[in-house]
Amino acid sequence: MLLGSAATAVVGGSILGQFTSGATRSSAAIQAPQLLWNPNPSGVGLKAFEGIEADRGGNHPDRDYVVVEGGDHYRFNIWKDDRDTTGDGDRQRTESKGMVQGGTTLKMHNGETWTISYEMFMPTSLHGTSKFTHIFQTKTPVDNGGPYVTLDLGRSGSGETLRARAYANSGSPDIASTDLAPLRNKWITIEWTLTIGSSGKAAFVARNGTGTNAPIAVQGSMSNVKIPDQGDYVRPKWGIYRSVESASSDILDTYLLFRNYKAYRGT
Repeated sequence: MLLGSAATAVVGGSILGQFTSGATRSSAAIQAPQLLWNPNPSGVGLKAFEGIEADRGGNHPDRDYVVVEGGDHYRFNIWKDDRDTTGDGDRQRTESKGMVQGGTTLKMHNGETWTISYEMFMPTSLHGTSKFTHIFQTKTPVDNGGPYVTLDLGRSGSGETLRARAYANSGSPDIASTDLAPLRNKWITIEWTLTIGSSGKAAFVARNGTGTNAPIAVQGSMSNVKIPDQGDYVRPKWGIYRSVESASSDILDTYLLFRNYKAYRGT
């Protein structure tokens, strides 16, 4: 994992000095993870993303769907009467798409390994649902392919779960899953490590709190995960994308907060 001092060392370049000269040093330099995305919400605002997908039918022009709040985090709002233009009225979304640094779109390609971390706050009003609720997705723009890997809020009876899933694989298996309740109403840390490709890899860690000493709530990894760039690129999406065909008691006016986004390329 790249959270903490190891990440700082890599970004600063000092870790490369630990390698010997010659071919070994050259190979290490190529593979060393580089911090490529770490947007400051108060500085770049929504320019940190390729775009925002919310109220695409223009039904609620008075609503603020994605905003910078408190100077240090993004707030994603959704209302129970929102409807997306896809799905014949059966779903809703408030999402950001992609990663932009200094005006340049960052693109994840086949064969590359990326580590994406962020802190997230989920309120009591954001429920797990019996149908789909994605709060993170990976897709390809060229054909809207995917979602490939997702972070979902699920429900089975009275139990709600946080589920990292290989969504495009047969059966959409869990990479890791845990009880949602202990992770609500606090800032928690999420980290993904994704190797892009039709037979890629995915690892997931959720920490119950922030910082490297925060206890791990759940972690898992999986090989042969479908995350292809389709000759284009893979990009992440954050926010709330959910079916409204779940119980009405689970489809409430709610929000989701994100901060401290970081994306590294390299292994």
